[in-house]
Amino acid sequence: MKHLLQKKYIKTVAVIVACLLLLGIFLLLGPPKLLEKSESPGFCARCHVMESEYTNFMHSGAHRRLQCVDCHLPHENPASHYTWKSIDGMKDVIHFYSGIVPERIELSDHGKRVVQQNCIRCHSELVSQIDQSRNCWECHRSITHIGTGAAPGM
Repeated sequence: MKHLLQKKYIKTVAVIVACLLLLGIFLLLGPPKLLEKSESPGFCARCHVMESEYTNFMHSGAHRRLQCVDCHLPHENPASHYTWKSIDGMKDVIHFYSGIVPERIELSDHGKRVVQQNCIRCHSELVSQIDQSRNCWECHRSITHIGTGAAPGM
């Protein structure tokens, strides 16, 4: 009898562990298509804080065919990409629901490095021929969400 109870206990624990594992995978990856949806500009624009950035983005020429994550998240490896997606997403949620939103949304130092790396990643042939000591958007102001035109003195 004791042996049967041990088997039943082990079986119950195994089922619970399997369910928790499946739940963890589901929460990690999200409902079907959620991960894909959360990388689209439309998803980012749902937050009223990002409305003007989204509007400017949609009028920004060639880059409007990109997803927000193409520029704003690292692409060295999936672990880094999804770690920063989680961190940045949580910061956005906190800002949105706390109501503490900066007057002007600006890139952090980490965000600037990521965007610069992604400019170089996508435009490596062109960038290899120029001085890379400046950030791309210092000259190409029209690629930012708020900038238009050429940099002063150009």
